[in-house]
Amino acid sequence: MSEVATQINRGIPPLGDLLASTQQIVDTELRPLTVDIDLEGVYPESVLKSLGREGAFMQHLPAVRGDGKTDLAAAIQTMATVSHECMSTGFAVWCQDTCGWYLQNAANPTVRDNWLGKVGSGEVLAGTGMSNTMKAFAGIEPLRLKGKRVDGGYVVNGNLPWVSNLGEGHVFGTLFEVEGSGGRSVMALVDCDSEGFSLRLSAHFMALEGTRTFACIFEDVFIPDEMIIDDDGAAFLKRVRTGLVLLQFGMGVGNIQSCIDISRGVEPLLGHVNAYLDDRPDELQEELDDAVEAVLALAEEPCETSDEYFREILELRLAAGEMALRASQSAMLHTGAKGYLRAAPAQRKLRESYFVAIVTPAIKHLRKELESFAEAA
Repeated sequence: MSEVATQINRGIPPLGDLLASTQQIVDTELRPLTVDIDLEGVYPESVLKSLGREGAFMQHLPAVRGDGKTDLAAAIQTMATVSHECMSTGFAVWCQDTCGWYLQNAANPTVRDNWLGKVGSGEVLAGTGMSNTMKAFAGIEPLRLKGKRVDGGYVVNGNLPWVSNLGEGHVFGTLFEVEGSGGRSVMALVDCDSEGFSLRLSAHFMALEGTRTFACIFEDVFIPDEMIIDDDGAAFLKRVRTGLVLLQFGMGVGNIQSCIDISRGVEPLLGHVNAYLDDRPDELQEELDDAVEAVLALAEEPCETSDEYFREILELRLAAGEMALRASQSAMLHTGAKGYLRAAPAQRKLRESYFVAIVTPAIKHLRKELESFAEAA
């Protein structure tokens, strides 16, 4: 058993038990908060802590589990259970899971040993500041953070416009370009309590207001060597990209399934007229089931780094974004005027579905990357 797993000192619950305990947290702790999370921006910290205690954030982290297993499928299904009720909380789960994935794959054992157990258990809440990185490596925009090598670490300057699941005592993973290195980049874990680092509330969103999303300002922030995840940022990104994108399916599947369930829920009353609509719930369910089967099959090889394997994941990720938009519009049309009420689940799912379509990698980003793969073939 690893040192990190020994620190946690707990057994891994069977998937059925985990999903049942997750659903109980959703029913008893999350659902009473969902509307306030959505409309008032309430941050579901207590819910996240409860999920962490149940083992929701460690399923894909063999160093925390202690059994050597990387169960990415369990992480996806757990996230889907949360996202089915509330995408804000589901996205926070993705942030937590993804930061844990970075630490699990760290080249530097010091940062892994010091932080993976805390993030994997939910003792420390965590985010991921990799949207800019993924866009930069796809040729969409330049890297926003620059680091200068100094004795014992790096001094980093720049800003990231939107990073989520942050606050006092939180950490997040991000990547910066090293000045004078010819384009070399470094992956690091950033402590939000670091001197020179600040969080700025820069915008309000049409959905996911409860995610504690801030602009991150770096003003001569010292990142010590013990917080460096990997000195080769490009190699690290290729190593973790499969898991990073696969985990996003937890949000998409939860959103789409909730939309299907909403449409089905009004069938007894409106089925006679809803029969004239496109994207009927049974049709969408069959499409979703096929997609989930494909995703869970790909999740069996989360450490696969080949471009062909990643292309398959991007194709499914694109389909998920497009399906979320169709399913949420279908739910709105199936529910009619009742779905148009401010606190109605259907209209919330519609707004949340756009996040599935635009969170990095967004639909346009995915189409660009897939075209690049096709041209290189």
